[in-house]
Amino acid sequence: MAATILIADDDAVQRRLVENMVQRCGYEVVVVDGGDAAMAHLTADGAPPVDAVILDLVMPGLDGMGVLDKIREAGLDLPVIVQTAHGGIDNVVSAMRAGAQDFIVKPVGIERLQVSLRNALNTSALKGELQRIRHSREGRLTFADIITRSEAMGNVLRTARKAAGASIPVLIEGESGVGKELVARAIHGSGERRAKPFVAVNCGAIPDNLVESILFGHEKGAFTGATERHTGKFVEASGGTLFLDEVSELPLAAQVKLLRALQEGTVESVGGRKPVKVDVRIISATNRNLIELVKNGQFREDLFYRLHVLPVTIPPLRARREDIPHLVRHFLARFCAEEKRTISGVTGEAMTRLGQDDWPGNIRQLENTVYRAVVMSDGDQLGIADFPQPGEPSISDVPMHEALTIAPSAPPPEPTMQDRPPATRPDNVLAMLGADGEMRPLEDLERDIIRFAVSYYRGQMSEVARRLKIGRSTLYRKLDDAADAAR
Repeated sequence: MAATILIADDDAVQRRLVENMVQRCGYEVVVVDGGDAAMAHLTADGAPPVDAVILDLVMPGLDGMGVLDKIREAGLDLPVIVQTAHGGIDNVVSAMRAGAQDFIVKPVGIERLQVSLRNALNTSALKGELQRIRHSREGRLTFADIITRSEAMGNVLRTARKAAGASIPVLIEGESGVGKELVARAIHGSGERRAKPFVAVNCGAIPDNLVESILFGHEKGAFTGATERHTGKFVEASGGTLFLDEVSELPLAAQVKLLRALQEGTVESVGGRKPVKVDVRIISATNRNLIELVKNGQFREDLFYRLHVLPVTIPPLRARREDIPHLVRHFLARFCAEEKRTISGVTGEAMTRLGQDDWPGNIRQLENTVYRAVVMSDGDQLGIADFPQPGEPSISDVPMHEALTIAPSAPPPEPTMQDRPPATRPDNVLAMLGADGEMRPLEDLERDIIRFAVSYYRGQMSEVARRLKIGRSTLYRKLDDAADAAR
């Protein structure tokens, strides 16, 4: 779904002209005939959201300046472009002071209007991204910071808002990259515990022998290497929220202790002599089917019922394609600011293509795709050639084992240890020398290690990350680098 522009003008002819131009620019349009109707639409419950307003200054009843005042009073944060037949400097200054972002004089040309709308939307997107980053760092992220126009996602957020008003345990389910932690932070930031800590733990990236120490703490000298006392994540989050990401990856021994902590509201550190009282709200997340894990004996049934009190399932990006243009606009604004690029937008053809892709890596994949396009593009707009084309190898477009075994562009002249059939070489042998007899680069050795780990652990990325002792996000980044190097 394209951005929606609200046009408020009492002149029927002018409304139709501007409406036609806005539609030709590729935007959705909502048209009203006055200031009162504009405010009624902007403040109505359940009304379609608006991304920008084109506002006539001179109208009977509530005029343009009055609308700007009421928008500010209502706390609405959206860009407004004012237009009038009287382009005096006083009107310009008054409108800008009242909160308008741009000023156009009737009759406006389509080129001038397109530039004004594009700048307004890009500025709004960048402002939203900066606010989102600031709120996330300060632990004040709310549901207003989540970018979505999807009805399916709206139902999810309505459930999550209700959960925010209580301390009920929430289990967030969904594929990797859909934004589970973002929703968890919004629940915390919208509830009574928002002034207290939000502590996130990636259960899939913790080595098995350190799970209890990290979650519950340890005393000095409790084990080899315990040179200092560590309080643990439960105590660190006391009074606030503990977010257990990839909770399905916890080993069974740790699940027993987690269940006890949830039941009794106390934790006992490794080597500790007495339990410590804690008051935490538990939000957990998983990209796996916990019920199947329970049936297979990989997850405790009693712990499942403790965590699965209020399930929230986030749909994949392919099930809410209307969110893609808005996400792209926000990512583009952020990355252009970070990389100091002046890219004005994405062409209609490219946006259509992005909206048709399935995005198996969901929002994380879309974000990385836009980032790459911003860095690699040479133009002032992102076109279809700036994004991966159909048929190109991509770590997210093909099965993991295939993506990691793409043949190099120039095969070595002689078979190496890696090229021999499995029957003639041990699977755990790493060739240190290349075909030229020289040491292979460190990054090539790292790619081989990751390929082997993914194959050995049958694509279980949480297990791969844990065994390699790196975070899942780092693992996915290295996989992307491996796929890029193989192209």
